[in-house]
Amino acid sequence: MAEDEAYLEHIHPSLHPVLLELEQLGHADKIPIVSRETGRLLSTLVHCMQASRILEIGTAYGYSTLWMALALPPTGHIWTIDPDRERTKLARGFWKRAGKDKAVEVINQPALEVLPTFPQRHLDIVFIDAVKTEYEEYLAASVPLLKRSGLVIVDNLLWSGRAAAEPKPDDSADTKAIRAFNRVFLSHPQLDATIIPLGDGTGIGARLDE
Repeated sequence: MAEDEAYLEHIHPSLHPVLLELEQLGHADKIPIVSRETGRLLSTLVHCMQASRILEIGTAYGYSTLWMALALPPTGHIWTIDPDRERTKLARGFWKRAGKDKAVEVINQPALEVLPTFPQRHLDIVFIDAVKTEYEEYLAASVPLLKRSGLVIVDNLLWSGRAAAEPKPDDSADTKAIRAFNRVFLSHPQLDATIIPLGDGTGIGARLDE
C-alpha cells in the first residue's frame, strides 16, 4: 500500500463490522468486489443525493450493495440483478445482519433479460459491475431509466491497467469491451461523464435530459 493510501486508510473511520467481514470473505473466495475506496465513494454519493431509488447490475456477494444500502434514506430501495442464486443467497444473509435486507430486492435473472422491461423509472443511481462484454448494452438500457441529473456509475474501467495498455492481438474480449465502452461512455450525448482513477477505474455519468 502506497504511503498516501495508508494515510487515508488510517484516518477514515472503521468499517461497519458486517461490511468488513463481507469484504474479507470476498477476497478470500476471490469473488470480484469493488475496492474499499469505490465503496466509500458509492456511500458518499448516495448520501449526498439522498438517493432512494437505485438499480445495481451485478450483485456477487452484495458488497457494493451493502455500501449503498447503509447510506440509503429510511424509505430508500435497491433493486439488484444477478442470476447467481447461491451468491445472492449469501449476500442476503449479510444484508440481514446489517439490518438492510428489507431495503434490497434481488432479481435472479440475466440483466439483459430484465432491463428491457424493467418497470422502474426516474432512478437516482444505476451502478454497473457485471459482465464486461455487456457493458455497452447495460448502458444503453440504463440511461433511459435515470431521472434528470441521475447518475450511472461503472466499475472496472481501467481494468487493472489493461485498458490503457497498447492494444495487442491476444487481448481478451473483456479488455476490448472495456476499451470500446470507455469511448462510448465518455462521448454519450445524454451524459456528462468522466472516469476517475479510483479503485479499478470508476466511471460517473450524470444524465443531462429527461
